[in-house]
Amino acid sequence: MNRYETVFILTPVLSDEQMKEAVGKFTGVLEANGGKIVNVEEWGLKKLAYPIQKKSTGFYCLVEFEGESTIVKKLDTAFRRDERVIRFLTFRLDKYAAEYAEKRRNLRASKASEKPAEAAAEATAQN
Repeated sequence: MNRYETVFILTPVLSDEQMKEAVGKFTGVLEANGGKIVNVEEWGLKKLAYPIQKKSTGFYCLVEFEGESTIVKKLDTAFRRDERVIRFLTFRLDKYAAEYAEKRRNLRASKASEKPAEAAAEATAQN
């Protein structure tokens, strides 16, 4: 099984619920075709480098997954059929990119676990 990473941009007119439903749809396509989801990161609404379809912002999402090479073609078809997707890019991770992705995930997790502790410390310091 190969390791892949896909980034896609959804149209900015979606609500948060619709965005999460779209992300769930694409992860469901992967799982239905024998893929294993490793990580999903919703980066949120960001400004585009250049206008696409007269839109200057979009919801970015990154999905890391494992699967056979045929799964990428099925995912691309799902992206092309969904009008909510502005752009997408899927690529296979080599061993160095997979190691880097793991380090990035661990760093994000450690930062996320530090934030509640910092907030609690600030709250006690203010009282």
